[in-house]
Amino acid sequence: MSTVSTNAEHPSIAVCPACTVGPSAQDIADLEAQKDVRIALSLPTIHCAVCISAVEKGLAAYPGVQSARVNLTLKRATIEADAEVMPEDLVKMLDSIGYEAHELDAGTLSATATDKAGRELVMRLAVAGFAMMNVMLLSVAVWSGAADATRDMFHWISAAITIPAIGFSAQPFFRNAWKALAARRLNMDVPISLAILLAVFTSIWETSLGGEHAYFDAALTLTFFLLGGRYLDHRTRAIARSAAEELAALEVPRALVVVDGVEQQVPISEVSVGDLLLVRPGARMPVDGEIVTGFSEIDRSLLTGETLPVFAEPGQIVSAGEVNLTGPLTIRATAVGGDTSLHRMADLVAIAESGRSRYTSLADRAAGLYAPGVHILSALAFVGWFIWSGDMRIAINIAAAVLIITCPCALGLAVPAVTTAASGRLFRRGMLIKDSTALERLAEVDTVVFDKTGTLTAGTPELTNLAAQNPDDMAVVLGLAAGSSHPLSVSLAVALRGAGYVPADLTDIKEVPGYGTEARWNGLQVRLGRANWVGATAGDDTAAWLQIGASAATDFVFTDRLREGAADAVSGLIKAGKNVLLISGDTTGSVRDLAERLNISDWTAEALPADKAARVSALMEAGHKVLMVGDGLNDTAALAGAHVSISPASALDAARVASDIVLLGGDLSPIPFALETAKAATKRIRENFTIATLYNVIAVPIAVAGFATPLVAALAMSASSITVSLNALRLARK
Repeated sequence: MSTVSTNAEHPSIAVCPACTVGPSAQDIADLEAQKDVRIALSLPTIHCAVCISAVEKGLAAYPGVQSARVNLTLKRATIEADAEVMPEDLVKMLDSIGYEAHELDAGTLSATATDKAGRELVMRLAVAGFAMMNVMLLSVAVWSGAADATRDMFHWISAAITIPAIGFSAQPFFRNAWKALAARRLNMDVPISLAILLAVFTSIWETSLGGEHAYFDAALTLTFFLLGGRYLDHRTRAIARSAAEELAALEVPRALVVVDGVEQQVPISEVSVGDLLLVRPGARMPVDGEIVTGFSEIDRSLLTGETLPVFAEPGQIVSAGEVNLTGPLTIRATAVGGDTSLHRMADLVAIAESGRSRYTSLADRAAGLYAPGVHILSALAFVGWFIWSGDMRIAINIAAAVLIITCPCALGLAVPAVTTAASGRLFRRGMLIKDSTALERLAEVDTVVFDKTGTLTAGTPELTNLAAQNPDDMAVVLGLAAGSSHPLSVSLAVALRGAGYVPADLTDIKEVPGYGTEARWNGLQVRLGRANWVGATAGDDTAAWLQIGASAATDFVFTDRLREGAADAVSGLIKAGKNVLLISGDTTGSVRDLAERLNISDWTAEALPADKAARVSALMEAGHKVLMVGDGLNDTAALAGAHVSISPASALDAARVASDIVLLGGDLSPIPFALETAKAATKRIRENFTIATLYNVIAVPIAVAGFATPLVAALAMSASSITVSLNALRLARK
């Protein structure tokens, strides 16, 4: 707080009374230093409105927090708080109420994601619709027989409405067409833009010459329907940032640097190679480094997919993003900034994303054939009519009619109408389609690659041999397990409490970092932890060991619980003739056991993130169309590099952003259904292209013969658009 000093010996009168209470320069500096801070937290486990309410109430009740807002789509909380509130304290508080949280760098992420593109399309659609209705009303009078001055007046009023409306509403088509022409190529927006401009130009020309027909209504109708299709297309995608950006935001924004035995919190950008850093229990590694002092256990699941924490001791190498679990560690930085493993993974993702972007959609392929064909046909109509009649006005009118009636509108709706219907069908089964071409790519899949931990399994250990244990020892086990945050201890405590046991009265409980928990009970030393710590020999199974006094240790065996619907999903895919692979960073034994349980013959264990991405890339190069299903940071590059990808809603932010489809629930069984729906959707898209083509075969001769009046053009466009939309709705009803 700043203090205000006054000069009692030489009081002075201010010119302005308000100036006597104005802030001094020091006051302003103090206020700047005490500004509220913005904290961003990732919340990978939230999934409903109850979660949002619980998290927001918990954060709002924390001392120093001014406000907290949770975004369910992004699974992210944005908190405004006093400067003294530390993100790690909020993470611990959320963990205490049952919600996993990770700090994100608020400077890397924009605080709120607004759908500017969607709002812009809606605004342009509304303007085009309003103008179209008004011009249609004026056109009715012309079609009903208005002539001479009355007809010309209605045409000029229509022009006054149409020109600014088209100038505003049709901008998306004009911009895309200009970009395509600047790159010396054609896309669907080129004939669309040309048709709109020619319709307006010829209508103005006809009106100025006192002509009978004007295409103002047709130009606006064309713009309105196409904007509708563009908005439908936009709605099928989730507005999301680059996966590489999300990865960068996972970096720890600050680090505790130890200088001459004194801890200093500094921005991560100021850490250099060779610096000593203190990493407290529960914190993530800010850089790549080597452990200098301390013993603990490290959770590498986000990076490697390993289910269990690994023992950490001096001399061991650690990577940025790994979580320190049980004891404080001092590490010496060996790689910082862009040289860390986290940044290298972000580079892998960026490369993979650029490779997928080269996919050519059905709409783009249709445009490649349609656009030049329409232009050639229109040009031939112009040349033919000009040679036959010698009248430039007639020739331009016919050429414009050909461009309008050949209906890019139906082709523009062919894809978004189907993808919207299919997206709604899949959404009802708990799947959110994020990318406009995801359904087309999903229909081509012949190979499915699964991650293990957090994808096929729930990522939490499950006790398997409780029935074989001595009931008299369970109270002691529960007392020890309740005093530890180790994943096996947490799972053990849940299982024992669920079986009705209560903890024994233990004394001197302490957690030995990297080894386990020990205490005193009835004068005996009791331990729960690693096999070698209690004098036992570890086997292939995942286990925690109990030793009471000098008696022989007994083991508690765990397995990774299958995610709901995992068995149905794998069996359904195999039945459908797909090649199913399991690629995991977990240990060989656990991966082999899971593969046998699910009847997956092709499996790979202990795979690094780069190995997963390389295997997916190799399959793609061999001609396979790969669907990747994963949830972790270690899966992100493979998700981005696959032909199409799926992640559960509980996945890390970066994995969800890299995926084309998100499973809103925890059930994997809809995946085979999604492949079936994608095939049906692709079939409907091709049918819509066929409908549009047949329509053009019928309509083009009418236009070339000179019978395509504005009324005929408007009715034809509406009829083709409605037909395409009705065909798409068949998919939703299926």
